[in-house]
Amino acid sequence: MTEAAAPRSAAGSAGSAPGAASWADALLASFAQAGYIRSEPAILQPAEPFLDLSGEDIRKSLYLTTDPSGEELCLRPDLTIPVARDYLASPRAGQPAGFSYLGPVFRYRDGQPSQFLQAGIESFGRQDRAAADAEMLALALEATTAFGLKDVEIRTGDVALFNALIDALELYPVWRRRLIKDFNRKVSLTDDIEQLTLKTAPGRNEYEGVLAALAGSDRKAALALVTDLMSIAGTTNVGGRTVAEIADRFLEQSTLKGGALPRDAVATIKRFLSIAGDPDDAVAQLRALASDAKLNLTAAIDQLESRVGFMAARGIDIRKTRFSTAFGRGLDYYTGFEFELHARGNGSEPLVAGGRYDGLMTQLGSANPIPAVGFSVWIEAMTRHGKAAGLGGAQ
Repeated sequence: MTEAAAPRSAAGSAGSAPGAASWADALLASFAQAGYIRSEPAILQPAEPFLDLSGEDIRKSLYLTTDPSGEELCLRPDLTIPVARDYLASPRAGQPAGFSYLGPVFRYRDGQPSQFLQAGIESFGRQDRAAADAEMLALALEATTAFGLKDVEIRTGDVALFNALIDALELYPVWRRRLIKDFNRKVSLTDDIEQLTLKTAPGRNEYEGVLAALAGSDRKAALALVTDLMSIAGTTNVGGRTVAEIADRFLEQSTLKGGALPRDAVATIKRFLSIAGDPDDAVAQLRALASDAKLNLTAAIDQLESRVGFMAARGIDIRKTRFSTAFGRGLDYYTGFEFELHARGNGSEPLVAGGRYDGLMTQLGSANPIPAVGFSVWIEAMTRHGKAAGLGGAQ
């Protein structure tokens, strides 16, 4: 079966409402009208990018296989990475280009079909980041309208602000990596930083010698030492952890033995994570925090403020938009703006979700950084909520 034929048949296999195909077709037509070209990536993809770059939720839900040469492959669990890979392999790589898509994706979902439809947009190469971010949110809202949903909840955040804060605090690299990793994976940072304020209790353990050898080391030196030790032991992983993961853990413990996360940094991070409300209020609170803590967050806050201006210019009601500094989508490759659209009163299931991922293109092999932003539409959820709203076809 060709990719072009897949969406309509996939809608039925995913158990969607009969109107899903017609609504999805209307959605694609609206994307085309906005100037986004249809992309149809292969269903079978190299597994490595998803294992290395996606969030934990996607990694643990992959359907994996191996070809005769030994390469690990997977059924695509989403379409952002496949569309990005096809763009990088095309003559347009590095140039501004926009793509839309609609097709089946495959993930293990307990009690739900593992094959379901996903639509969306990916925009590559635009240097006007704030304007491109606002355009993505505006098009995402138009997508909900195509399914007859006119009252949606807009949740937004910006991981670049958190990264800028951690950089400005000049923390040890180990703490920086841990906090950013946990933020991206939606781990409770309040609990995490409480643990980091506690000095390691005196005493020895079986790894005391390794921790002492790593004192003051950077990640490269730690990785070299652990690689040598594991090579001597004749193993490449312990308990499913890779050499790099073990090295990071040893380096983290070595740093923690040298002292706790400074309490003034803890107070600043907690204050930062408590900021929430409409975006204009958030900008004011962030500038006050930066001034009080004497931290240079100007560039990141200016980018947020510029984005809010472009959002308003596109007719998005800023007062009905929720911004939270603690908001994150749980995907490792996001680098800036993130958002989700929810049916009003629906706490957990997004209808549309996306954000900025400027670092992904170099991670996929691009020689030069390429700005990128996009979103995915969950056809299954959109159809269900559209049906609940009493609408029976494309608008």
